[in-house]
Amino acid sequence: MIERHVLGISGGKDSAALAVFMRQEHPELNIEYFFTDTGKELPEVYEFLGRLEGYLGKPIERLNPRRGFDFWLEEYNHFLPSPQTRWCTRKLKLTPFEQWIKPMLLAGERVTSYVAIRADEEFREGYSSKQKNLEVKLPFREAGIDKQAVFDILESSGVGFPKYYEWRSRSGCTFCFFQQKIEWVRLRERHPEAFEEAKALEKDALEHGSPFTWSDGESLVEMENPARIIEDYEKRRARARAAIPINPLRPVSSCPEDIDDVYGDDEGGGSCVICHK
Repeated sequence: MIERHVLGISGGKDSAALAVFMRQEHPELNIEYFFTDTGKELPEVYEFLGRLEGYLGKPIERLNPRRGFDFWLEEYNHFLPSPQTRWCTRKLKLTPFEQWIKPMLLAGERVTSYVAIRADEEFREGYSSKQKNLEVKLPFREAGIDKQAVFDILESSGVGFPKYYEWRSRSGCTFCFFQQKIEWVRLRERHPEAFEEAKALEKDALEHGSPFTWSDGESLVEMENPARIIEDYEKRRARARAAIPINPLRPVSSCPEDIDDVYGDDEGGGSCVICHK
């Protein structure tokens, strides 16, 4: 039986670190790397993919959905994706992957898919395979690799981090609904044309009766005067900094994701596992 090894790259830190880890620990495996392009990715994502390809020494195959974001937005009655209805993940990420591996599985090949779920993410589950010749493995969980170790892998390899971590704490998708309000403000500063597109999509969704805006409880139009959002964010950050015991071995300035990953959602709280574990 032919064996295939595949690893999905999301454009973020965890999957990139897993690709580096597998190349270092299992060079004997001929891993096929793939990236599912939603068509709504930040420019920084493509730059990072190129850098990662240089380290891996092989291309990352681009999987493009047969039908893109705009098609599915119309199919879902112009309702925006949201934490309650994550049709973007289902239609633009999972379905293209399933379509890509389907010929392999039908040909009787044995496929092992490696997924970047860390050891400190007990709440997350991997892709559930319904095919007997598709096996899903979680190497980070098996090796006890947590978030701190992910940063160490990327730093020591020289691959580094996606540049969007300079201003955003998660996801390279331009319109990610998990963005904090401060990150929507930064999107407007960094990529004003993308912010305007997001605003237009939100306006269209509301006109079609969508119960969701991109950011919970506040439209992008309401964020166009960002002074209040910035002030609230700085207050939360100051409170969080004051509450975290300082680790002199890893100063806050070394955080590749700035301070946001660090505090999680718009309500603040939490601690930086990069600097203060």
